[in-house]
Amino acid sequence: MSSIRENLHRVLDRLPDGVRLVAVSKYHPASAISEAYSEGQRLFGESHVQELQVKHDVLPGDIEWHFIGHLQTNKVKYIVPYVAMIDAVDSLRLLREIDRQASRCQRVVDVLLELHIAEEETKYGLSLDDCRALLADGEWRQLTHVRICGLMMMASYVDDAEQIRREMTLASDFFDEVKGRWFADADYFCERSWGMSHDYPIACQCGSTMVRVGTTIFGER
Repeated sequence: MSSIRENLHRVLDRLPDGVRLVAVSKYHPASAISEAYSEGQRLFGESHVQELQVKHDVLPGDIEWHFIGHLQTNKVKYIVPYVAMIDAVDSLRLLREIDRQASRCQRVVDVLLELHIAEEETKYGLSLDDCRALLADGEWRQLTHVRICGLMMMASYVDDAEQIRREMTLASDFFDEVKGRWFADADYFCERSWGMSHDYPIACQCGSTMVRVGTTIFGER
């Protein structure tokens, strides 16, 4: 059975320059994160507020924690003091709350807007039209403690590589549209976050700058 160390390097070796790895450590113990950390991995993804808080308290302070799950507004205050990025913002209401709590901490929190492109109804996220409407509305420009750094999406969980490629290409094309219309002068708007354990090699071919890989590194939960 492969070790976390071997699995981690196998994934890293497949990533082109310019693509960063968020190691999805949810449901895995702090000891597993420590093993990946000892190999130089610093970006870790969690999706439950309580679990993230426990791990944050016992693991090294230079870890960049990404909150990758669906975040309820009433939980924002617990993670805003230390989280490096909130990867799945799917409403203006959530954006406002992150800004409000970050203001209290005198921080600027980086976020990604989550797109719903996959055909599965179970996934969260903004439709492309809803995302356009949110940005066109312009209220986000007044939120000085939150910074929109790019887009994220999850492709359909299917074996059809061409369907996955279509969905990721659509996301990449939409990123270009959003960049040109609203963030042309913002160097920080640069993240195209798609790709998980089953499809990250395709994501790397479809413009992704950040992949979220868990099972392939840490094993089944």
